[in-house]
Amino acid sequence: MELLKLLTTNEIVAQVINFLILFFLLRIFFWKHILKILDDRRDRISNEFQTIEQTKKTVEALKTDYEKKMRAIEDTAKAKMHEAVLEGGKIVSEIKKEAYRDAENIIKAAKADIHYELGKAKNELKDKIVELTLKATESVIREKLTPGDDKKLVNEFLEQLDNLDEK
Repeated sequence: MELLKLLTTNEIVAQVINFLILFFLLRIFFWKHILKILDDRRDRISNEFQTIEQTKKTVEALKTDYEKKMRAIEDTAKAKMHEAVLEGGKIVSEIKKEAYRDAENIIKAAKADIHYELGKAKNELKDKIVELTLKATESVIREKLTPGDDKKLVNEFLEQLDNLDEK
């Protein structure tokens, strides 16, 4: 209030008139420029916000696309691992089947060898029996046999058969 006591009414009126003149001059010459600067600044800020929003949307879209691709890669990897496991199972099965076939072939070959050797042994045994029978018959024909001699020849024949079995 003390400040108002120092000023007179004419001075206050002159100050208000000067302020209004200055205001109108500023409004006429600088107001448009100031408003233009403010509008430009507002537009620039608005554009930057739009750019930020678009960038956020782009980043979000890229993130979603990245996640989809990662899921697709994971699914593909799982599918390939599953296929590899199945393929491994098939290979194991084929190896087992082949081993079983090989074992059967070995068994068949061994049986064939056994049958061959058994047949060979039977033929040799027959040949020996025939030979011994011929020798026994020959010796019977050469000698007149007595019952004791008959038993002796039969026992010799049986001993020779036992000797053949041992060989």
